[in-house]
Amino acid sequence: MSILDSLGPRICILGPSNSGKSTLAEAIARKRGIPAIHLDQLFHQPFTDWRPRPEAEFLHLHEEAIAQEKWVMEGNYTRCLAPRLERATGFIVLDVSTALSLFRYVRRAWFERDRRGALEGSLDSVKWQMIHHIAVVTPPNRRRYVEIFERISLPKVRLATTGELNRFYRAERLDG
Repeated sequence: MSILDSLGPRICILGPSNSGKSTLAEAIARKRGIPAIHLDQLFHQPFTDWRPRPEAEFLHLHEEAIAQEKWVMEGNYTRCLAPRLERATGFIVLDVSTALSLFRYVRRAWFERDRRGALEGSLDSVKWQMIHHIAVVTPPNRRRYVEIFERISLPKVRLATTGELNRFYRAERLDG
């Protein structure tokens, strides 16, 4: 049995912004034939510049999504993590460095026009608020994700470097 098979039909992916969660979710979804759910798309209104939905609407969409029989769901939104983890059958934490997250954010905003997990009808742009989030808010969150990882009893995988992530892609044959 592969590591991916051991994670079951409902996989929760957590990690810092721009760590590769969306890309990994899409690769797993393709391989397993299950839906990829991007929480940023549930939280933000499409065709806006990343304007949040009303909280009750987001929580309703989240509940509908986790009620599905199969999914790979990426995104943090830890205020609704407990019910997500109750339904999850497997857990993946990405733990790339802040410098790499910042690099990927700028590359994504300036050069990627059709990226995985993008908000429908919105163009990414470099925003100081997001740079602050990645550089200041994310480091303590990263530690919390690792603590969650250590406590959780689900089948799990922690990928802390791009090398580990690349080896996981190869081992699980997620590249094609």
